[in-house]
Amino acid sequence: MITLLEGFPDNVVAVRAEGQVTAQDYDKVLIPAVETALTRSKRLRFYYEIGPGFTGMDLGAMLKDIGVGFGHLGQWERIAVVTDIDWIKHATQLFGFLLPSKTDVFGIAQAADAKAWIGDENPN
Repeated sequence: MITLLEGFPDNVVAVRAEGQVTAQDYDKVLIPAVETALTRSKRLRFYYEIGPGFTGMDLGAMLKDIGVGFGHLGQWERIAVVTDIDWIKHATQLFGFLLPSKTDVFGIAQAADAKAWIGDENPN
């Protein structure tokens, strides 16, 4: 399940993933949030918190994830992945170079640092 998180700047799409993430989560929550944010800003930032209760994504969700990521490829400015799940941390670090945006990985205990980084207006 994906839920929207509040308290972020208008150019930040912030979500938390718990349990099983489905294509329906993308259709009902994430994609509309991205499209709404794009009406406010041409460049977006993505805060993605993956909690300890995350059990995975179905195939439809994986395909939607690729579609959202690459469909707006030039519009992502920063991506913060916040998780304590090792394989997600390693995969993000391994494949982050494929994205034209700055991408960083934080542990759950560093969520406040991730929020500060994703909202920081300093481009460096």
